[in-house]
Amino acid sequence: MTEEQLRRVDDAIASYAIISDPPPKELQAVVEMAAYVARVPMATVNVITSHEQHQVAAVGFEAAVCRREDSMCAISLAIGGQIVVPDASKDARYSANPFVRGPLGDVRFYAAQPLLTPDGFAIGTLCIFDTEPRELDDDQKTALLTMADRIVDILELSRRTRALNDSLVRMEEMRDELVRSNEHLAAFAGQVSHDLRNPLSTVAMSLYLLQEELEDDDEPTGVRTVERALRGTRRMQTLIEDLLAFARVGGTLRREDVHLAAEVPMLLADLAGALGGADVTLRDLPTVCGDATQLRAVLQNLVANAAKFTRPGQAAEIEISGRRSGEGWRIEVADRGIGIGAEDAERVFEPLVRLDEGADGSGIGLATCRRVVQAHGGRIGIEPREGGGTVAWVWLPDA
Repeated sequence: MTEEQLRRVDDAIASYAIISDPPPKELQAVVEMAAYVARVPMATVNVITSHEQHQVAAVGFEAAVCRREDSMCAISLAIGGQIVVPDASKDARYSANPFVRGPLGDVRFYAAQPLLTPDGFAIGTLCIFDTEPRELDDDQKTALLTMADRIVDILELSRRTRALNDSLVRMEEMRDELVRSNEHLAAFAGQVSHDLRNPLSTVAMSLYLLQEELEDDDEPTGVRTVERALRGTRRMQTLIEDLLAFARVGGTLRREDVHLAAEVPMLLADLAGALGGADVTLRDLPTVCGDATQLRAVLQNLVANAAKFTRPGQAAEIEISGRRSGEGWRIEVADRGIGIGAEDAERVFEPLVRLDEGADGSGIGLATCRRVVQAHGGRIGIEPREGGGTVAWVWLPDA
């Protein structure tokens, strides 16, 4: 074998961690079965690297490690295929080997079946032997091949299980880090909100007092100036509350069956003022699994946006519906409003992004919606509606 081939074999062996870690216990059972079926006193699983032979499971003798150049099975791998030798002392390929003539052994009967990985790398053998000459019948030869395949299956299962466990550990670490990040974000938002509220409250209180004084003095210009300042403080207070909500939502969920057919009419009643003369249609609203309060807030935000961004001079036309989609439900809030360009369909979910600076809002609503939906294991998006308008959709998985 070339150095490159040997290196690739070493990489394949390393991927199974069969030398660095304790080998799977199932290998010992296969080795014992091989010895029993062949009626021989000794059997082993040999893993052969570029430099050594490792007997990782054995019956009839103590497993050990030897140099590759001393290995009978290294010779067999170079030959290829199943090898059955009735008397190795009379076979020119093996007669001079230290396992045959000493000092490592006095092997006479010898048989080896290569262990071939799914990628075609021969990483070792299932080997059976005896100090007395003997033969194998066809059934025993077939059994040797079958057991060698099962050994590779065991190694593959062990490797994939180890990879899965590693992935689970990484996922748990990521989850823990996400929890810590969420806690830090909530704490930061809470502190910032607290720090901003105090001076804002002082400003607002002073403006209210000033407004009362100006009203008593009948100075309408001054009153209008103060009213504009008060509106500014109220907008800042709303932004603070939205930021705090964005930091807090999506953390701890109270999962339960949420009957949207009952929830949606109630949130429409809450939005009566914002909806005005809107034409709202409800269709096929499902029951989903999630946090009722947070999901209701998501839909309320989407419906409010549908009512807000209408075409000039037109009443809002809104359709709220649900349908089965894969292993979950897709809920849609469709309108006939001004629409959103494809280049902005993703950007609107970023915090503080406002496509229309003249519209009311803080630019936090859709970012909060995405945060809630992702906490439920779902997805959210916006796409054009056929015939004009926008479809805001939420996909939620089954429980």
